[in-house]
Formats: sequence, C-alpha cells, structure tokens
Amino acid sequence: MIMKFLVLHGPNLNLLGMREPGIYGNQTLADINFLLDELSAELGCEITPVQSNSEGELIDAIHSSVHDCHGILINPAAYTHTSIAIRDAIAAVGLPCVEVHLSNIHSREPFRHTSLIAPVAIGQISGFGHESYLLGLRALFSRAKNF
Repeated sequence: MIMKFLVLHGPNLNLLGMREPGIYGNQTLADINFLLDELSAELGCEITPVQSNSEGELIDAIHSSVHDCHGILINPAAYTHTSIAIRDAIAAVGLPCVEVHLSNIHSREPFRHTSLIAPVAIGQISGFGHESYLLGLRALFSRAKNF
C-alpha cells in the first residue's frame, strides 16, 4: 500500500519567490512542490499539494484527507497564529500532522511566536527555508509508517 499525504500551503505562499525574499527565500511554491514530488518518489509515497488563501478551503481539504491520506504536512502561514478552525479540523481527522515554516517563527515578531496548530501536530519544523518542508515530509513518512 502506498502512503499518501496531503501537503497544505496557507495564505500568501502562492507569492513565494517574490514575497519578502529576505525572509522566505527565492524559491517559488512550484519549486517547493517539485522538490516534494522528488522526495515522495524517493520515499515511495504520494503527495497531494493544495495552496489556498482561504481558511475554509484549507479546512475542506483537511476534512477530505481523512479517507485517503496517512498524514498532513502543513504550512498554515499566518493562520498558524489565528485559526482555531484549522486547529480543530486537524484534531478532528486524527491524522498525524507536521507543521512547517520557511522562517523561524520564534525569532520573528512576538505575535508569530504562538502556534495554535502545534498542540495538535506531532512536530514543528521551522527556519530551514524549503528544507523545512523536506524534513517535515521525511518525519511524517517515518511517523505514519508506525501510526
């Protein structure tokens, strides 16, 4: 059985490559998805990437994942700090979830230091640019095998 993972990219991540490159780097979201595709092939799993600026669309994707995914890799972006609804959706589906961030949210503005997602995630990886996603997928794959 091939393991499948939902990869969620939150608001404004569609602007990667042009949005504050000093913080988020020069890679585009397409670049990151390509690297994730390569890694998923190496691991022998499948990913379904979804980007949305809409909280409701992200929640709908989480709900839909419960029947055919083995875990969720999520960069909730600004929703990290504000969305109880996304937090509750992750808790409701009961799938292992890894939260990732390109920048180190704990070294940035104080309002970014609190994650509402972290308490329902199996782990959080931040500050490694696109490598945060790759490390997150590796961790999620490893954990989901034993879930």
